[in-house]
Amino acid sequence: MTDPPQAKVLMVVGTSSSAGKSLLTAAICRCFARRGLRVAPFKAQNMSNNAAVCSGGGEIGRSQALQAIAAGVAPSLDMNPVLLKPEGQTRSQVVVNGQPTQTREATDYFQRREQLWPIVTSALDRLRANNDVVVIEGAGSPVELNLAGVELVNMSVARYCQAPVLLVGDIERGGVFAQLLGTLWLLSPEDRALVRGLIVNKFRGDLSLFDSGVEILEQRGKVPVLGVLPWIGSLNLPEEDAVALDCLAQPSDPPTETDDGRRVDVAVIRLPHIANFDDFDPLETEPNVRLRYVRSCSELGEPDVVILPGTKNTFGDLKWLRDVGLADRVKQLSEKETHIIGICGGYQMLGRQINNPQGLEGGAHRVEGLGLLDVETTFGAAKQTRQVRFEVLDESVVQGMQGQTVVGYEIHHGQTATQSAWLKKTDAQEPSEAAGAVDGASAAGGRIWGCYLHGLFHNDSWRSALLRKLGISPAPAQALSSHDQLQHSLDRLANAFEAHVDFDRLMDIVFESSPPQEPQHDG
Repeated sequence: MTDPPQAKVLMVVGTSSSAGKSLLTAAICRCFARRGLRVAPFKAQNMSNNAAVCSGGGEIGRSQALQAIAAGVAPSLDMNPVLLKPEGQTRSQVVVNGQPTQTREATDYFQRREQLWPIVTSALDRLRANNDVVVIEGAGSPVELNLAGVELVNMSVARYCQAPVLLVGDIERGGVFAQLLGTLWLLSPEDRALVRGLIVNKFRGDLSLFDSGVEILEQRGKVPVLGVLPWIGSLNLPEEDAVALDCLAQPSDPPTETDDGRRVDVAVIRLPHIANFDDFDPLETEPNVRLRYVRSCSELGEPDVVILPGTKNTFGDLKWLRDVGLADRVKQLSEKETHIIGICGGYQMLGRQINNPQGLEGGAHRVEGLGLLDVETTFGAAKQTRQVRFEVLDESVVQGMQGQTVVGYEIHHGQTATQSAWLKKTDAQEPSEAAGAVDGASAAGGRIWGCYLHGLFHNDSWRSALLRKLGISPAPAQALSSHDQLQHSLDRLANAFEAHVDFDRLMDIVFESSPPQEPQHDG
């Protein structure tokens, strides 16, 4: 009996977090897929509260789901076997093979490496047995020297499968020479030999100005620079985690009016443990919507719409809302004409009460909600992670959608009892789950509402109906759908990668086993 063929591998590591590894991995997946190759992404361990749900249930990091879409394949649990979802400064929920295990302190987690390593390698082996190429993403920096003996996501994975490695530096944050050369010099000789190419990412301006920089990097690093990628704006791709929100500049000027003199101002509360905020990405592309993320009453102002998003720590973030005064401010706005929306954890917060009999999330056993919806939530140990399809029951929230279908996913602890449901499940994925179960609640004539359905705003017809209710025109009918916008952005990303990176040389690195050679310079 012969072993199944093993896919070729390529690993993308960065000099730091947010160097661009996730998007470059997506770009490479897209480029390989365009060449007719079966390609899959892989990240051994991710840390993010932005998660995606696979078709059979179970969750993986949002970035791996995006990379799978770029590769033209369905997301699978093997693409991200370990997902850490932070609940506090030092503790995270540990999701293994798509299922939550326990909340762990960081020190406890690192002691579990021997248990997790076989899970990581088995997932990678399965992907390699069923694909032509697996593109592996690292995390943070590969030279966090204090973690070298316990990490299971960077060079330990590269050594395991002898993957050629691309090292990505972020010139936007400055110090790119120190980033790239310092990383190379701190790697062990064994690990440094695996690094086959450098990429300088997020360059603004005339790329030719860095020609001498390429020479310096190659001469001192003894590794070829495969490309200098320009800054690519307005990609509208989901972010991996909330770090991206910290970089958003909040507009201080009044929103520019459209031709009909109306633009709706939507403020999303930037909770400390905000999760799955890519729910609202489609609103960002609507020409008549101003989307903001806010953290204080002064930033909030008096928007047309306030959204309480999902969170990985409902109790902690509800306390934070009260501590900073936003809870009272949201209640004040609810008495005016402001629309108040809650998704998942935000929906739970809008209710009368949240019960926590098992002490999940480290919270109290009972806490009062904001009392804007007549619902009560009870947390339980079982976590709901599934893709779902709902029928809109009535027109309490938006008009013209009764009987229509919306799709998305659920990812939450807790069950919420409601007497004003406006969604009804039309399919069942588990024996214990009945089709016909209801979700959501509304009040004030549909001006205040919530539900558990992530991805709701990605339903184009539903989003358009909501915007019409708010008194503005949605994007023109000929505009791209949310799905097409995503595909278009991925194509733009891959086009830029191929235009500025020597992809033929990258193919040679992946598919040929020749040893690395130092770059050659004229003269």
